[in-house]
Amino acid sequence: MRVAVVLAHPNPDSFSHELARRAASGLASAGHEVEVVDLYAIGFRAAMSREERAAYHGDEPVLDPQVRTQIDLVRSVEALVFVYPTWWSALPAVLKGWLERVMVPGVGFRFDERTGKVRPNLTDVRHLVGISTYGSPKWYVRAVNDNGRRTLMRALRLSCGWRVERRWLGFYAIDSASHEARTEFAARVEREMSEL
Repeated sequence: MRVAVVLAHPNPDSFSHELARRAASGLASAGHEVEVVDLYAIGFRAAMSREERAAYHGDEPVLDPQVRTQIDLVRSVEALVFVYPTWWSALPAVLKGWLERVMVPGVGFRFDERTGKVRPNLTDVRHLVGISTYGSPKWYVRAVNDNGRRTLMRALRLSCGWRVERRWLGFYAIDSASHEARTEFAARVEREMSEL
């Protein structure tokens, strides 16, 4: 299976980077073909431009070659794995921008010609995985809503269809977590990805 691991953290020494490495290692050990996309390292621009917004519903909604490369990748995979820190109860801006600029009409969804309703267009994607760290404990995250998780596991799921398998791996209260707890969670990420 071909898998894209989409990483959104600006610091290459971060725990998110370690988790992305461990996820990729687990996937590779299971024989999957893995491509890691480090959004900060490639300089992915989060903000949709005025020109991109104007083209959004046109015949050619993609104006940026970097976005086209990401679209080609998304269309070639059967699994999408997202690794990021939850900031302000949501996705980092670069990952939200990636979704907005890559999942355009004809990629993330299509319009039914007969009814005009939105339909899934990423039907080759069979697995969605979210791996996120949180500064807050789990009870607090639940109380304020986990908007990044909802975006990926609910909204993006609709682009893939109802049969897509979803998996969420959250590491809570990272600010006070011990080295042992971090090590254990990283091992869990690698183990679970080896079983995907």
